[in-house]
Amino acid sequence: MTQPSLNRSQQAEAAEDAGSNPSPNPTLGEVVARRFDRRAVLRGGLAGGLAGRLAGSLAGSLAVSAISATLVPRAVAAATPETFPFRELPAGADERHHVAEGHDAEVLIRWGDPVLPGAPAFDPHRQSAAAQAQQFGYNNDFLGFFPLPGASDPAGHGLLVVNHEYTNEELMFPGLGRQDGKAAFAGMNRDLVEIEMAAHGGSVIEVKREDGRWRVVPNSRYARRITAMTPMRLSGPAAGSARLRTGADPEGTTVLGMLNNCAGGVTPWGTWLTCEENVNYYFQGRLPEGSAEARNHKRLGLPGNLYGWARFHERFDLGKEPNEPNRFGWVVEIDPFDPTSVPVKRTAMGRFKHEGAAGAMAKDGRYVVFQGDDERFDYVYRFVTKDPVNTADRTANRDLLDHGTLFVARFEADGRGAWLPIVFGQGPLTPENGFRDQADLLIETRRAADLLGATKMDRPEDVEANPKTGKVYVMLTNNTRRKADQVDAANPRPDNRFGHIVELSPEGGDFAAEAFAWEVLVRCGDPSVAAVGATFSSATTKDGWFGMPDNCAVDGEGRLWVATDGNSPSKTGRADGIWAMETQGPGRGTAKHFFQVPMGAEMCGPYFTPDDTTFFVAVQHPGEADEEDPTAQPATFENPATRWPDFDPALPPRPAVVAITKRGGGKVGT
Repeated sequence: MTQPSLNRSQQAEAAEDAGSNPSPNPTLGEVVARRFDRRAVLRGGLAGGLAGRLAGSLAGSLAVSAISATLVPRAVAAATPETFPFRELPAGADERHHVAEGHDAEVLIRWGDPVLPGAPAFDPHRQSAAAQAQQFGYNNDFLGFFPLPGASDPAGHGLLVVNHEYTNEELMFPGLGRQDGKAAFAGMNRDLVEIEMAAHGGSVIEVKREDGRWRVVPNSRYARRITAMTPMRLSGPAAGSARLRTGADPEGTTVLGMLNNCAGGVTPWGTWLTCEENVNYYFQGRLPEGSAEARNHKRLGLPGNLYGWARFHERFDLGKEPNEPNRFGWVVEIDPFDPTSVPVKRTAMGRFKHEGAAGAMAKDGRYVVFQGDDERFDYVYRFVTKDPVNTADRTANRDLLDHGTLFVARFEADGRGAWLPIVFGQGPLTPENGFRDQADLLIETRRAADLLGATKMDRPEDVEANPKTGKVYVMLTNNTRRKADQVDAANPRPDNRFGHIVELSPEGGDFAAEAFAWEVLVRCGDPSVAAVGATFSSATTKDGWFGMPDNCAVDGEGRLWVATDGNSPSKTGRADGIWAMETQGPGRGTAKHFFQVPMGAEMCGPYFTPDDTTFFVAVQHPGEADEEDPTAQPATFENPATRWPDFDPALPPRPAVVAITKRGGGKVGT
């Protein structure tokens, strides 16, 4: 068969490469290698010497992989840990979703379902931007749950907020097929583009549990759709900067819409943080000759040229509005309880390809927000507010995220690390290096981090704090660009396809501390294949291992749950899903399979209700072709990999939110 064209995930990966990190900073892999190489030497010169001799070639790297298991500490558990006593779900892949025995997983809302009062019924053959702006958007990602004040059951009645990251035209529109730069967006027109723009952004829905089942409350006064056209306010140090001004906004303080919103967070004062990630995808064209933004745009991978919006909306044409991209790539704060409130892009938190904004309280009451920059060889960040959270007055925290310090992480070979402040005038962050003020640092956060010597990471995605244990977990999805000459006994994976998870221990157990210790919790992949070099606990079964950790959640008991993105059924024999992960005790490093998405889908948005009795998850882009299978035909509206969740031949696959509960009641996963 002919080689299929690239699907949206593959194209996104190619576009990410355009923004690759050119700095000479060490990668996390190099740091891990130095650290564990020291351990190897201490444990025995023979193993260390052998590893050194083998590391010079690819053949040697595979041999080193087999040795590495004896050098990296592994937890040993004689039986399944009781932290996750559920019966494990067999790993596999098919057209449907599956959940561990004793649990139910029901679709709550799907693309095209009504959100706003009066929204029309979904008709995939008669779509319009006006209808989509009232209906549930596409490719649901981050989820957050807010109990409604005064509800008789706060864990069973609240607001669910949802990110809508991006669109798949080939699965959304009949007869269209893949639309991209290679196809010159030949099938796109203004109507289709504006449907896409309405399908981006986010949704706020009211949800309620009745008789053990969740439903969307119709005609809710809280219901809201946010799109790529919703007016938003820019705030913080970069607001009003000349670099944020455009023809439509000469003040540099107002922007239309948010783009590519991936993960996010929920604040203690009841707001939703939603993060703009791959914003470069939406821009086309060339900067004017000699533009001062050339270096900045290159570092972020602009133009991405994955959407044809610039043909109909000049603000996405770099030649006409070179500053428009600077208005995207921020953390956006939204009040879900007020559908008339204006979303705010908080520039103090930095501009890059945000994968998350999950936070935790510092010992002195300040709020600490952890963030990953989802690209190979980019960085882990955090933002620490200047002032403490006012727990007595919600409104007093309205502009808390406009004032504070942004930090980037550096990992040392001895297992220690430091948070480096990104502050104008400190160290290399000066006019001599092209920064005029704090606004410049925040607009070019990546370049500022380069100059500070931050550690290059393997696609840092979700970063979540565990308030129960004081630890922080960094999901590192993969890095297929790592080369063989970086291999040694303790970092045995060039072409790191499976990723790993790093655990941070803040000094003194304080999330605001500027120093931390770090460990690799687990290197992902199939432990039965020595060349992979996975380090799951020996208690992990053939169904329990996973690759490509992406999003994660920490439940009320402090248990870690990991969502994946990129498991290829043709290569790994499994679809993406949710795995429970042991982080403490004799079972540390043990993973257990809990939920499986349908064919072509990615697992996103894991979020628990306050009592842990419901686990909301987001199933994104079901129906895509297996990108690793060379025999797979391109997925289209007419020929998807699955028609989940409706299984109606007249309907395309539809991204959807799923509510997982324990049959008969009780906490999920018990």
